[in-house]
Amino acid sequence: MQKVHLISLGCNKNLVDSEIMLGRLKNYSITDDVNSADVIIVNTCGFIESAKQESIQTILEVAESKKQDATLVVTGCLMQRYKEELIKELPEVDLFTGVGDYDKIDEILLKKTNLFSPDTYLQSTEDRVITGSNYHAYIKISEGCNQRCSFCAIPTFKGKLKSRNLEDIIDEVKKLVQKGFYDFSFLSQDSSSFLKDKSTNDGLIKLIDAIEKIDGVKSARILYLYPSTTSNELISKIISSNVFHNYFDMPIQHISDNMLKTMRRGSGEKRLRELLDIMRKAPNSFLRTGIIIGHPGETNEDFDTLCEFLSEFSFDRVSAFAYSKEEDTKAYEMEQVPTKIVSQRLSKIEKIIDKTISKSLDSMIDKEYIVTLDGVSSEGEMFFGAKLDIWDKDIDGEVLINESDISDLQVGKRYICKITQRADKKLLGTILKEV
Repeated sequence: MQKVHLISLGCNKNLVDSEIMLGRLKNYSITDDVNSADVIIVNTCGFIESAKQESIQTILEVAESKKQDATLVVTGCLMQRYKEELIKELPEVDLFTGVGDYDKIDEILLKKTNLFSPDTYLQSTEDRVITGSNYHAYIKISEGCNQRCSFCAIPTFKGKLKSRNLEDIIDEVKKLVQKGFYDFSFLSQDSSSFLKDKSTNDGLIKLIDAIEKIDGVKSARILYLYPSTTSNELISKIISSNVFHNYFDMPIQHISDNMLKTMRRGSGEKRLRELLDIMRKAPNSFLRTGIIIGHPGETNEDFDTLCEFLSEFSFDRVSAFAYSKEEDTKAYEMEQVPTKIVSQRLSKIEKIIDKTISKSLDSMIDKEYIVTLDGVSSEGEMFFGAKLDIWDKDIDGEVLINESDISDLQVGKRYICKITQRADKKLLGTILKEV
């Protein structure tokens, strides 16, 4: 049996596409060793400059280390966005494909030909190989985006919103439950617009209703809510759910009305504060957001407003990104904020974020939570690593288990854990009993 090695870069939406490809390559064995692989697939990210650089560097490194007769395939967003340039500039690569043909990767390898279908691939009922967990899976609910944010080029290469059929999503979750998965994260470019392309408002409410009826789903959350398409009714539905956590992932990008208008976000400061306040007041809520620093037009006053807001509002996690100048976006032609100023602002905001996250972690000490055991921790074999039930996989943190009242802990099982202390951005905990 030939071996395949797959590298998935960028977001977890890309990861789902990578798992679709692995599902199509069942005649291959999956290997973590790039040097022994017969086929190497790099699923690239082309969202911002740093991600593009990482993708190119990874491709070149793989091309350098692969064995002589191995086939190197490059796919994904970067390839779709810059296909003409990359095909010319990367003779090291054997096969190229974009974002429309993840389900045809076996055909691409068999025929040894490049393939670029005009439409973005939309998952229906294809099986995939879940990687990295025996209990958690990401479920993609749509592709593309109808928003026109000034800084984002995604609609230019992913196209307009296309929602999966709700029945297909339900079928996928049921099949995964039968395989032992019980924890799910639902995601897309704009999750709160789910089914709007099918003339259905608040499609997420219908999704929540459907998922709650599936026996075996113990834990779920929704990622990537968009402010202007998130309704109060949707938030209320999440809060009242017995399956979906009060996990609110909504990248606000900024809080200054001037910048929100410049960024073409569709919601002003007043509406953002209203949404965030409702979320924050929900029992056991967890709030994650993202912001952009140094977008064209950002004044000192705008930045100070953002700093003040982040200092006063208790987010649990905040991701800050320096503005990336991207072709085919509204902001590309705007007057740019000097790089030195952007770096200074980013440094200041990161200190505020550090305090915010530390405060969130400190608030958990001496409290009990449901966690799932992931295996050996990122700190090594001295600890088990665990994920809080409410947290998303890999991005929200890790609990280091240094004591347990149970002798035979098992990976993938849920336990009651008491958080005992914080060590920088990690929590330490003691397992008390099995759920």
